[in-house]
Amino acid sequence: MQLNNTAAIVTGGASGLGRATAAALAEQGARVFALDLATSIEKAPVVDGITYVATDVTNGDEVRAAVGTAAESGVPLRTVVNCAGIGPSMRVLGKKGVHDLDLYAKVVQVNLIGTFTVLAVAAEAISRTEADENGQRGVVINTASVAAFEGQIGQVAYSSSKGGVVGLTLPAARDLAQYGIRVCTIAPGIVETPMLATVSEEFRANLAAGVPFPRRLARPDEYAQLALSIIAHDYLNGETIRMDGALRMAPR
Repeated sequence: MQLNNTAAIVTGGASGLGRATAAALAEQGARVFALDLATSIEKAPVVDGITYVATDVTNGDEVRAAVGTAAESGVPLRTVVNCAGIGPSMRVLGKKGVHDLDLYAKVVQVNLIGTFTVLAVAAEAISRTEADENGQRGVVINTASVAAFEGQIGQVAYSSSKGGVVGLTLPAARDLAQYGIRVCTIAPGIVETPMLATVSEEFRANLAAGVPFPRRLARPDEYAQLALSIIAHDYLNGETIRMDGALRMAPR
């Protein structure tokens, strides 16, 4: 699928995986709409080809408005990459008692329901576009995590939400096949994002040492590169792809 002179939506587009992906899509000629919270957009750099849209993915009205902005940009909406997410840590039973129930619900609301909301609303807009000569209209790429498969201690909420993203991938691809829309998911391992910028070099080195090869943390631009590959490869559909250097997470 071609990106030049098309519109693309990237959630969490102001930082980390989303920012790298938005920049990569813009470099390929896409008109990118980077959805993120207003507080994150304030810190984001100005990049040619990227329009920031303040959006909370848990708010259906805001998502519809943002998708409408992309769909009415004058070029067909073809690409959606869901990168927005949060990852707080808490055990089912900890020193302070039971896992915060509201926190659990919030993680699922952002990571899973937010992903589905953007996917569904954007798919409706994409379905109204003219298909190409192969019947294609677009592709949606979601972000899971290796924690969906090997959640560590304290990751019960995060793993639940990311496991849900993996679980929706195939049925969503089947649902949207009739409209020429593909759905895939990337499950990254440990990526060098702003969340890791606050930890010590020693801690980061210990994380990297657990990766079989390459023995380092992944980079956001490598996620973006994989997203571009999925977009370009028309036969990739309904699949979750691990990007983890053969890492299999230990309990802690």
